[in-house]
Amino acid sequence: MSDLLRIAVLYGGPSGEREVSLDSGRAVLQALRGLGLDAVGIDIQPSILQQQVADSKAHIVFNVCHGAVGEDGLLQACLETLDIPYTGSGILASALAMDKWRCKQLWRAAGLPVTDGILLRRGENVPDLGARFGWSLYIKPNHGGSSLGVSKVTGPAELDAALQSAFAIEDEVLCEGAVIGHEATVGILDGRALPPIVIETPRAFYDYTAKYLADDTRYLLPSGLGATLDQQLQTLALKAFAELGGRDWGRVDFMISGGGQAHLLEVNSVPGMTSHSLVPMAAQAIGMDFPELCNAILRTAQRRVKHG
Repeated sequence: MSDLLRIAVLYGGPSGEREVSLDSGRAVLQALRGLGLDAVGIDIQPSILQQQVADSKAHIVFNVCHGAVGEDGLLQACLETLDIPYTGSGILASALAMDKWRCKQLWRAAGLPVTDGILLRRGENVPDLGARFGWSLYIKPNHGGSSLGVSKVTGPAELDAALQSAFAIEDEVLCEGAVIGHEATVGILDGRALPPIVIETPRAFYDYTAKYLADDTRYLLPSGLGATLDQQLQTLALKAFAELGGRDWGRVDFMISGGGQAHLLEVNSVPGMTSHSLVPMAAQAIGMDFPELCNAILRTAQRRVKHG
């Protein structure tokens, strides 16, 4: 069925994750074309997005537009209006995944383990964060990804700069107590949890530089956590994804305490899709190369293509 469809790969966009998205888009486009599929690339412009997609005459969309517009429900709503199937989660699940605070409120209500945190809005009085969390906490924009605007605060002298950095990006800021231990991630593909990956960096935390620029970030696969904890993470990732109404594919991030307790951090509904990104890395561990992964993601959306 694939060779009868024109696929529009959507990438780029206006968010701070634009450069990462461009890399993802190029990689996916090359993989799909390498499979002999009719694929076109679109660097999205939100004001004319509907026209861009309509002009492409695509039957289906492969979305790798990270961050605002592409990952927060706006692009999904546009495609729903055009009645064009697309990869990944729908409008509501995408919006919830992008909103870290409200996502965690939903998880907490479902009895799933989350990191302790509070939401601050621009102009509100800042509570005594040191008394609440101790001086090991994170300040981050409530929306967005790639660790843009995120700071680790280890003392009161660092707090003002961290808040300014986060509020420079948006009006809602999440303050969370740090979990000392391992950072891990679990990719999800078509109802299946991929092998967990543990991430290690010599930097203060897994920030933008550690993710995309540094050559000393380590990705442990196998994770080294042991089979029991690996299975627990996979089960928890599937539950967390399902609670949001996620579909097709995504990635769930965790912090794991020294005692082996997992805490949910967030969901990435449109994870990075370069050949060295985390979901492709986990797929490779189960014998699925990058083109095969792209085709598997595409097929999840193909099920929603209307015929006749």
